[in-house]
Amino acid sequence: MPLDRRAELGEFLRSRRARLRPESLGLPHYGGRRRVPGLRREELAQLAGVSVDHYVRLEQGRTLHFSEAVLDAVARALRLDAVEREHLYRLARPWSESDRTEAAAQPQQVRPGLRRLLDSAADVPAYIVGRNTDVLAWNRLAAALITDFGALPPRQRNLARLVFLDEGMRSLYADWRGKAGDVAAYLRLDAGRHPDDPRTADLLDELCDASPEFREAWAEHELKDKTHGRYTYLHPVVGKLDLGFETLRLPDDPDQALIAHTVEEGSPSETALHLLSAWAQEGSPVG
Repeated sequence: MPLDRRAELGEFLRSRRARLRPESLGLPHYGGRRRVPGLRREELAQLAGVSVDHYVRLEQGRTLHFSEAVLDAVARALRLDAVEREHLYRLARPWSESDRTEAAAQPQQVRPGLRRLLDSAADVPAYIVGRNTDVLAWNRLAAALITDFGALPPRQRNLARLVFLDEGMRSLYADWRGKAGDVAAYLRLDAGRHPDDPRTADLLDELCDASPEFREAWAEHELKDKTHGRYTYLHPVVGKLDLGFETLRLPDDPDQALIAHTVEEGSPSETALHLLSAWAQEGSPVG
């Protein structure tokens, strides 16, 4: 079944209330043991300047017709960052008919020009991620670094499936749990953009059934867009690579993101990347 937007909205708001502490926000503490972590609904409503009933209706998802002023006030009270704020608005506002039919759209396609761009970036691992963390295209060095995407069935070319269900991924990342948390947080952000997509629901059901670590990460309701950062890889052929990455969104399809790794000039990781490139020339496929 598609993602339940009302349930998702309520769980998201409760998770953000739970991380706030009354004393850090200037609210009085009356002593005694609190039954819930973080702020009570009444306290959050007070901070936001809305009625308790109004906030309760929002958190329970009784309606998806809240004004921008109310959502702004709640976002400020919850100390939401820009990514979390956008997620709240997306879940709490009504969707147009075009939004609803988008879930039934054809599979994403990568333009030939973008594939040529990947191939031309031969010195760095680069790949394109689409909806639901599907890997849509990659260059030879990305296949050599992460996995031979071309040897996988199309359904398995998915970062979330690989990170949580492929044992080889656990040894590839020096901080596998950090990588897994990032992927789960990115997938939740993407699921909020397409809550009516049945493919998202199928993926979530599969991951929840097969991976206790995914269930744990998903329950944290973290959100993270893929922008820039770094990961340390422990590659079985060339050893340790400390690589940064930069993400470029495609203007005509924001659900596609091109991720290109970077390496510091003169570093041991640059040497390891050169070795990886030489190894890749022996036959690692491109996509």
